[in-house]
Amino acid sequence: MRSEFELIRRHFTHPAPGTRLPVGDDCALMSPSPGQELAVSTDVLVAERHFFGNTDPYRLGRKSAAVNLSDAAAMGARPRWATLGITLSPAQDEPWVEAFARGFHEELQVHGTDWVGGDTTAGPVAMIAVTILAEVPPGQALLRSGAQPGDDIWVSGTPGDAGLGLKLLKENLAMSEEDRRHFLDRLETPTPRVMLGLALRGLAHAAIDISDGLLADLGHILDASGTGACLEFARIPLSKAMVRQQSLADWPLLVLSGGDDYELCFTAAPASASAIQRAAASADVPVARIGKVTDSSDRILYDGDGWPMVMAWQGFDHFRNV
Repeated sequence: MRSEFELIRRHFTHPAPGTRLPVGDDCALMSPSPGQELAVSTDVLVAERHFFGNTDPYRLGRKSAAVNLSDAAAMGARPRWATLGITLSPAQDEPWVEAFARGFHEELQVHGTDWVGGDTTAGPVAMIAVTILAEVPPGQALLRSGAQPGDDIWVSGTPGDAGLGLKLLKENLAMSEEDRRHFLDRLETPTPRVMLGLALRGLAHAAIDISDGLLADLGHILDASGTGACLEFARIPLSKAMVRQQSLADWPLLVLSGGDDYELCFTAAPASASAIQRAAASADVPVARIGKVTDSSDRILYDGDGWPMVMAWQGFDHFRNV
């Protein structure tokens, strides 16, 4: 392994056209666009907790960037800058570092985000800490607290696919190679819905990205807004690959609580439905209405026949699930 500073120079230093002073000094210098607020988010990924040690490093690099870009998307913010703090264990050699850094940088480039620095260190366990700095016009950020009774509840993409991808890594499930690849791709290379988040400014009343599961993350919106919800399971969009897995006893749980999808769940007035469909089409992301926000504290989930489904509105919890 090269020295720390040689690793930084070779793998972690890239052109940053939107940054006054990127990697190479004690701090990076950025100039936010006039009249914009900064939205800042940090995520930490720990080996064997958030990813397996044998995960492809290029794909891990892309996902490490994507999960933070997704936070910006959920706020309707445009990601401008990113920092990376990484602890390398003895299992990470230089080819691993090269592939990880390449994936991380390429995912940021897709969304016009400069990589402006961070830190590297050695330790017994690999850890990845990413911070995103994004811009949003004052008063236009999509918050969790804005849901209103009568709002439609929407979701992008097809929830549950990443959860089944994780199940595949843990269990020997029989399915086609095409379906297996689909689920693993959704787990290991999620697509942050940045363009959709930007298009929802002025339309959505509240939004969140799905990291811990659809019910759990929608629950955060309801808690912050002081509202309830009525959901229809049959309206939740499923991928063709997921439809083919309905013989699995726990497939509804994967759809509702699987997590790691990094899709957007949001609420909006019914009158905005056509505008939302146009916004989603402009971002090339499918969206679906799956329920309503209510003025009570009740959270009701109906199956396809109109019967209530008994389901805990919770997902992954870093401390409960230890």
